[in-house]
Amino acid sequence: MVALLALRMSHLFAVVMLAGVFSLLSALLLVLMDAVDVAFTEAAVGAGVSTVLMLSTMALTSRVQKPIKKSNLGAALAVSFAGLLLLYGTLDMPNFGSNNSPAQTHLSNLYLTNSPNEIGVPNVVTAILASYRGFDTLGETAVVFTAGVGVILLLSGLRRRKQKSDSKVG
Repeated sequence: MVALLALRMSHLFAVVMLAGVFSLLSALLLVLMDAVDVAFTEAAVGAGVSTVLMLSTMALTSRVQKPIKKSNLGAALAVSFAGLLLLYGTLDMPNFGSNNSPAQTHLSNLYLTNSPNEIGVPNVVTAILASYRGFDTLGETAVVFTAGVGVILLLSGLRRRKQKSDSKVG
């Protein structure tokens, strides 16, 4: 509902705020699905960094969307086709939390039995995130770091631009 409301808005500030709310709701859904690490990344990047980045970008552009004069039929068809392909791709997935899913039948038993001996860390979650999925965790950290550096660079550019405009006026 929040995403559909954001699509219908023409005031970009409201769209940015609704996008942040959507990200927070997505993070809450991920917490309910026991994916707290992904929820934390979604909250930090989606609701935090992306919202600040979009607000900073909005400071450089217009605050109201310009009306579109041409038809969006081609874009609507492309999005609908991609959505149907994604739905088709999920038809053979196991049900959420199913005991017959590959994660339950293969990996979880392997991690629980082998991680204390292979890694030497008593906490299985830490062993999975820091060792087995180390490159994935490093990638998530790199994304958050890159987004933070981008926001800092964007904000410093805004500050320089504002100082130049203030010096021209004074």
